[in-house]
Amino acid sequence: MKNKITGIPFLALSIILISGRLPAQDTFSICAVDSVTGEVGSAGATCITSSSISAIIISDVHPGVGVIHTQASWLAANQNYASSLMDAGLSPQQIIASVTANDDGADPTIRQYGVVDLNNGSPRSAAFTGVSCLDYKNHITGPGYSIQGNILLGQQILDSMKAGYLNTTGTLACKLMAALQGAKVVGADTRCTNYGISSYSAFIRVARPQDTTGTYILDLTVNTYPGNIEPIDTLQAMLNNIGGCNFTAVTDHPLVNNFSVSIFPNPVREELSVIRHPLTGMELVSVYNMTGRKVFERKFSPALNVMTINVRNFPAGIYSINICSADYKTSVTKKIIVLEK
Repeated sequence: MKNKITGIPFLALSIILISGRLPAQDTFSICAVDSVTGEVGSAGATCITSSSISAIIISDVHPGVGVIHTQASWLAANQNYASSLMDAGLSPQQIIASVTANDDGADPTIRQYGVVDLNNGSPRSAAFTGVSCLDYKNHITGPGYSIQGNILLGQQILDSMKAGYLNTTGTLACKLMAALQGAKVVGADTRCTNYGISSYSAFIRVARPQDTTGTYILDLTVNTYPGNIEPIDTLQAMLNNIGGCNFTAVTDHPLVNNFSVSIFPNPVREELSVIRHPLTGMELVSVYNMTGRKVFERKFSPALNVMTINVRNFPAGIYSINICSADYKTSVTKKIIVLEK
């Protein structure tokens, strides 16, 4: 995933996407657009018990255009095909009609889709739930949003997500987060009932029209397996930590477009060097693991522009490193990979 410097803080925790066929997922999700701001957004959660698979795999975001969710017996070929159809300008309903008619596994009855687009300020939405998806399964669509789920506790999960989304004011991120909070009940994904949580993995993404594919203004992922930690709560805490629902572009901030950060080596095995440019401006460095837990934090020395981080005791995996200004209004976040020792 590319990273960029922006005038508002954001956090990007990346996930390794796996091609081919995966177990039935995602469990509950929402894709939506904001016709006023031109933002498009994607959020969801699942109870797949794997530390290497995240709910975010279903999310296909097209800045300035729309969002596609490809879930339940996920196939990379189907997602890629649906994505190409959106790039070609097809409507949500046309995309679903074509991807189900041309299912790569020759069995669209086990798939579930949700598609929304901006359509020049007149948002459209469409969804599909195959009859052979695992119960409980269903979808709800409305102007500019599509909510879908499978392996659910019941219809109340989808209804609560809809209520959270429609009854919340503010940014698209705020509305998407409220929808996820609506699904935060024990066993929302029934596979997580015995663990006392709704799901194991959750994500939220928002892209502005000027963003590029893979580089979004908001891109948060939480994967809490193994463990009985509620990922939607962790996701909410991460969003709150970077300004909450009401983040806006700070175009007049003196640090905007006035700093950059270099991180090397990456992947890293022993020591990571963080270099800030120019010498002043960026102050606090924080590192988060894939569950959203902070594992390192330190301020730059006023006299130095280089910080060395010892990662020898970090478990191998993907981390997010966030470098922010002293007033916490500006930050840049990048992915780092810690290798096996």
